Amino acid sequence: MFDDPLARPFLDESHKMFYESCVRFTREELLPNAYDWEEAEIFPRELYQKAAEAGLLGASMPEAYGGGGGDIFHLIMFCEAGLLAGSTGILVGLGSMEIALPPILSLGTEEQKQRWVPPVLRGEKIAALGVTEPNTGSDVAGVRTRAVRDGGDYILHGSKMFITSGVRADLVTVLARTSDDPHTGLSFFVVEKGTPGFSASKGLKKMGWRASDTAILSFEDCRIPAENRLGEEGMGFVALMQNFERERLLLATYGHASAAVALAEAERYAREREAFGRSVMGFQVTRHKLARMATLVHACRALNYQVADATRRGEQVLEQVCAAKNFACDVALEVCDHAVQVFGGMGYMRESVVERLYRDVRLLPIGGGTSEIMNEIIAKLRGYGR
Repeated sequence: MFDDPLARPFLDESHKMFYESCVRFTREELLPNAYDWEEAEIFPRELYQKAAEAGLLGASMPEAYGGGGGDIFHLIMFCEAGLLAGSTGILVGLGSMEIALPPILSLGTEEQKQRWVPPVLRGEKIAALGVTEPNTGSDVAGVRTRAVRDGGDYILHGSKMFITSGVRADLVTVLARTSDDPHTGLSFFVVEKGTPGFSASKGLKKMGWRASDTAILSFEDCRIPAENRLGEEGMGFVALMQNFERERLLLATYGHASAAVALAEAERYAREREAFGRSVMGFQVTRHKLARMATLVHACRALNYQVADATRRGEQVLEQVCAAKNFACDVALEVCDHAVQVFGGMGYMRESVVERLYRDVRLLPIGGGTSEIMNEIIAKLRGYGR
């Protein structure tokens, strides 16, 4: 992307150096193992510490807590480089802290931040975010997990579903209901592994993102100290909305990065594969298909970078983030589908990177708020009446 005139204005030398470090890590640690980890449906826990030692974890988080002190584009560089391994599952597993730690950083006391953030950024502990529930997905106002005050503690009852890194998480940032108000009745708590009444299921079997562990979390008479609450009661909803903006931009980045890898794979295969006495690239229909794929990747990355730059400047870009996520989902689905078609039968084989990406990108229009919810937010912000 550093050769792309549409992307170059948003990046500086620090982004380039960080990207090169991420690419080295991907080539040395991820690429040789991605297929095996996908088949095993988990990657080794020590990968967190390796990534931390390479200076890759928390690149955009404050230096005071062990982060890199960079901006949103350092995180984007991590995503783009990591996806060169062709496994979104590895990337989202390593990056679950990117959605688990922000509520701690925005709402937590200094003691809470020092207690929970540095061990995660050192790769010693794994953090997950617990928001989605079996009957509550995009409608977070419908959260049913409840935290009831009992003296100096809270008692949690409920469950969370589809929690990335939930199987191995040492700490989970949990959204729970502290009153009946749909919005001001939500609060964040940190629940640590080993707390009585807290349990995680074995890894859920998924269509894609296979190398990441995904769990159901259960809270049954789970007693946690009141000092594990983040901020005051009722501050959870606003913090979550801020967190969603970051998560949706990350998912949009996964979209354009996945599409870019699928395009590169399709271009390579079209040059190497012969049919009817010439390379597949020799057919106009293939060249035009690849040209459209390239156009979509350019447009998607350009939009995502513009939105990311606006967030870096502190602009309010809720509508644009929702639009970028939806566009990135559409681009990723179309480009990965075309890549499988270029590969033909090999594109349907599990050892093929494009097959893996094809499965992985199907989650993008669902995770972080469905495409339908994104459209509803855009419609509301633009004043469209019912």
